[in-house]
Amino acid sequence: MKVGDKIPEVLGMDQDGREHRASDYAGQKLIIYFYPKDNTSGCTAEACSLRDGYSELRRAGYALLGVSKDSAASHVKFAQKHTLPFPLIADTETTLQQAFGVWREKKMAGRTYMGTVRTTFVIDEQGVVTHIVEKVNNKDAAGQLLALLG
Repeated sequence: MKVGDKIPEVLGMDQDGREHRASDYAGQKLIIYFYPKDNTSGCTAEACSLRDGYSELRRAGYALLGVSKDSAASHVKFAQKHTLPFPLIADTETTLQQAFGVWREKKMAGRTYMGTVRTTFVIDEQGVVTHIVEKVNNKDAAGQLLALLG
């Protein structure tokens, strides 16, 4: 997925079993952020920053979706523990992550494995990607987005 591409219609099921589709957000701006794992330090910092900046993002006209490979049950606990006001897509088969190109080979501690590359996509009212943030500031993800979109 690159700037100018249209996002796929099916986005996936959230922690409450609700299906999200691109057409649900027609006429509305959308931010989709991909993160590796619920309840890890970096992912928690990012989610809490987005939670804290959520009302400002909404005032700027954006809906927000988080996506990881974790299960809906894991997402429920994560969202409740940190009072997250936005849906989390349970992309357990990595279908959406592959469509967006964020499910990639990673290297850590001398081993190579497939995993989620933390990335945020900004999408316009027509479902077209306008911005891609590849170097996400976990602790100030909301501020980073607001500055970019300001």
